[in-house]
Formats: sequence, structure tokens, C-alpha cells
Amino acid sequence: MTQHVINSAESLSRFIGDVREEWNAAKYLRVTIKTGRARSLDQNAITHAWYQQLANELREDDALGWKCYCKLHHGVPILRAEDAEFRAMYDGALIGLSYEQKLKVMRVLPVTSLMTKAQLSKYAESVRDDFRSDARTDKVMLEFPEPQKVAA
Repeated sequence: MTQHVINSAESLSRFIGDVREEWNAAKYLRVTIKTGRARSLDQNAITHAWYQQLANELREDDALGWKCYCKLHHGVPILRAEDAEFRAMYDGALIGLSYEQKLKVMRVLPVTSLMTKAQLSKYAESVRDDFRSDARTDKVMLEFPEPQKVAA
């Protein structure tokens, strides 16, 4: 599956050329268009800072390991619930793997990068709530940064 982000006249032109090329080769295309930004750079930066914080405080894994844990435990359930194509792929190819194998797959499988802003917000809240849960003996306080106030 090819994915295009169109955010300029040049990227639109490249997309149209790619579609034309694919059409000429296959004479059949299935196109899905999603509008709006998929996610914000701030959301991305927060979650990556959290993975490093988890690695610093819970040393049984590194930042990549915590990222894989979070993708599997929090991202996969969100996408399986809200994206039929992702659910079909996951259930068909990955659901039968061992836990350790699933964590390894999370190193290369796009999860959070497929999310919309709303889904990534839900993901971040779920990760935060997991690590501050009363059920955990290893609580970590993952916090959203305070909004910047603009001076008048």
C-alpha cells in the first residue's frame, strides 16, 4: 500500500503523476483519502520523550523497547477498534504470534504513524494512564507539557 501526504502544490503534482503511473500499469486502483493532519509534531515529540523517560526510570528496557510495549498495548487496540484494514491485517498475520514475537514486530510495524490526531491523543492518554495506574508497582508520572502562554 502506498501512502502519500499532500501538503504542497509540488507534492500534489507528484501524487497525480504516481496515480497516473499506477493506473497505466494496473488499470485498477483503490484510493482512500483522509483530510486533515494525521498528527502533530508536538504529539510525536511528547510520546518519544516519554519512551526515553520510561527507559531512564524503568531500566528493564530501553526507549525502543518501551515504544514497542506502548505500541502493542495501547496503539494496536486503538487501531484494531477504529481501522478495519489494520484489524484485518493484524488479525490475519499477527494475532497468533507469541508476545515476544509481537514486540519484535512492533519495531517495524507502523502503528502510531497511522493514527489521526484524535487517535494519537487517545494513545498518549492511555500510555500515561497505564504508567500511573494503581495496579502498577512501578509508577512513572508521564505528563503533558503545560500550554505556552503568549504575552500580550
